Order: sequence, then C-alpha cells, then structure tokens
Amino acid sequence: MSVLRIVLAMQAICVAIWLGGLVVIGAIVAPTVFGMVPAPASADAMTVVFERFDRVAMTAALLALLCEVAGAKLRRDSSLLDLARGLFLCLMAALAILEGVLFSPEIADLHRRGAIRGAGELGGRLETVHVRAEVASKAQLALGMAFFGLLVAPAPEPSRPRPTPPSLPGDEPEPSDADEKNDVPDEKK
Repeated sequence: MSVLRIVLAMQAICVAIWLGGLVVIGAIVAPTVFGMVPAPASADAMTVVFERFDRVAMTAALLALLCEVAGAKLRRDSSLLDLARGLFLCLMAALAILEGVLFSPEIADLHRRGAIRGAGELGGRLETVHVRAEVASKAQLALGMAFFGLLVAPAPEPSRPRPTPPSLPGDEPEPSDADEKNDVPDEKK
C-alpha cells in the first residue's frame, strides 16, 4: 500500500468522524434532548455536547487539511478533482471553525443569560445565531458529500495519442487527381 493511499484513508476517516458527528448530533441527540429534557437543563446539556463536538470537528478538520497537503505533495500530478476536493475541504473546515469559535460560544452565552429561542431580544438573537449554526452544519454536510464523491471518483485517464490502426492489404488509399497528374511514366522522365 502506498503512502498516498494511507494519507487519503486517514483523511477519509477524519472527515467521516466529523460528518458522522454532525449527523448524530443534529438528527438524533439534539431533537431527543430538547424533546425530553425540560429547559433550561436541555440547553445546558446540549451546550456541553456542542462544545465537546466542536473540538472534535475542528481537530478532524485540521487533520484532514494536513492530509490534503501531504497528499498534494505525494501526488505526481494534481487534477481538477483534487483541486475541487481540497477547496471543499477548506470551506468545510472554515465552517467548522466558525461554529466552534463564534456560533457555539455565543449560543452558550445566550443560554447562560436566560435566552429562550424567539422570546424577547435575547431570544431573537439566539434564534438568529442558531439558524446560522444550522446552515453552517448543513453546508458542511453537503460539501462533505461532494468531498467524498470526489475522493472516490476515478482519476481521469491521461490523454494519450491514439494509435493508428494497422493497415490491411488492399487498404491503400485511392489515388487522387493530383497523384495521377504527378504520375508520369518512367520513360518520359
């Protein structure tokens, strides 16, 4: 197994952990906790979950980016697919950092100050930041799916000149009019 394959496998694992965490938290944990645990305990519990997950996501993003850099150095040639995959990964990482550094801390602060989504000035601010965090998470998932699609897409074949098919007896081209005019019998030369 080549070093490049190992690096790409490590990158895929990092991104899978990151995206898997987003799906589990967004589709299972948050709806369950907010649906079963009364406020403000539900907000307190989810604040802890998001703070921990943000550290996991940002670490996975950093490791995936390092793998992308290592992969770029190990490849002989980079294709447009490699460039697109790297771009998607950079955008995903920026969104994960945005969530971990801006959105989650602000949401936690608003919860500590007693904000309830949609209620009052603080609740309006909480709603705005929460929607931004949701959009960032959904964008990471969409970009992540595109990332994996590009990761498993076969590399384009390098363009090679087409070999000319062997000629068969009797496949000689028909002489053109120009050839006939230049075809002077040997006696007249």
